[in-house]
Amino acid sequence: DKGYSDYKGLDVSGKLILIKSGEPVNEDGTYLISGSSKKSVWSNKSDAAAARLKLARSKGAKGVLYYDPDNYGRYKRYYDYLKGSNKMKMEIKVEKHDAALVLPGETMIKNIFPAIREAQHSGIIPQPLSLNIKSNNEAVSSENIVAVIRGFEKPDEFVVISSHLDHIGVNDNGDINNGADDDGSGTVAMLEIAEAFKQAADSGNGPKRSIVFLHVTGEEKGLLGSKYYTDNDPVFPLSQTVANLNIDMIGRIDPKYERDGNYVYLIGSDKLSKELHELSEDINDKYAQLKLDYTYNDENDPNRFYYRSDHYNFAKNNIPIIFYFSGTHEDYHRPGDTPNKINYDALESRSRLIFYTAWEIANRDERIEVDVTPSK
Repeated sequence: DKGYSDYKGLDVSGKLILIKSGEPVNEDGTYLISGSSKKSVWSNKSDAAAARLKLARSKGAKGVLYYDPDNYGRYKRYYDYLKGSNKMKMEIKVEKHDAALVLPGETMIKNIFPAIREAQHSGIIPQPLSLNIKSNNEAVSSENIVAVIRGFEKPDEFVVISSHLDHIGVNDNGDINNGADDDGSGTVAMLEIAEAFKQAADSGNGPKRSIVFLHVTGEEKGLLGSKYYTDNDPVFPLSQTVANLNIDMIGRIDPKYERDGNYVYLIGSDKLSKELHELSEDINDKYAQLKLDYTYNDENDPNRFYYRSDHYNFAKNNIPIIFYFSGTHEDYHRPGDTPNKINYDALESRSRLIFYTAWEIANRDERIEVDVTPSK
């Protein structure tokens, strides 16, 4: 990290690296990298282990033992929970050879290197180590579904409309979590919008820009389908992707609006583009007249919905997004999320708003401008 590196003078290619959490400190207790009491990226974020693994991979390491005594108990409890409740934890499969990450506990560390707790400097320890790691994981394949209606004037610019096709499955009692709202509502909205665009195209009135209908998998397991699409040579280049309109749960009426369902929550419309935000409001005023509620768009909203659906993988790539949402309810992630509880009039109204917004983005002369600096 700038003037400091544990890798200086070390060739770790093909070796196993043992890393302890934390970072170097000066004699006065300040952190060496920041020169202050503020931790650096290497220890102040929840993904510090992932960041170090990525760096180790770039150095050619065969694997990493990441010793984190402060969080090992949390890791183990999570593992025991997944194991005991027969839950799944998915990850994106990569074809290339990958470095292994192992989270050892105190006992394992003491048995391997008794002095590791006192070690202050990096170095190579010429001690043989044999690890026999057995996994009971079962590989499960899944797919995104992508369709496109080509634009007649700007076919190489793309407006992506997305929803997710997965849900959380069967609970421990054998009850099916139906997912009619999450995200059956987004799925049927996207299909109806696709039908409208196709009818327009077939009648010779298709969009100027191409419309991509992206039905993604693995949302409930960590936005995996959309992450795979954006991070692994996407079908349509991100540099040519104008905007993403993401639809996730727009079929119910939440308690706040139980007397009037003529609303929709909008999240993220102003995060990257003021122009997109203003366009969205103008289209609503002209065609839909829904109440646009920005409650969950607040940076301080504890629900952090902006980071919890598939639009975020586009937003992190500096692509303007809008996330359409009608709020949570008592059947969220429960067997009671069934089709008979969908408010179909509200679903239709929200779908029309999304269609008109997509139509405007696809047919305007200039592409949506990114004019807001992303918040960190």
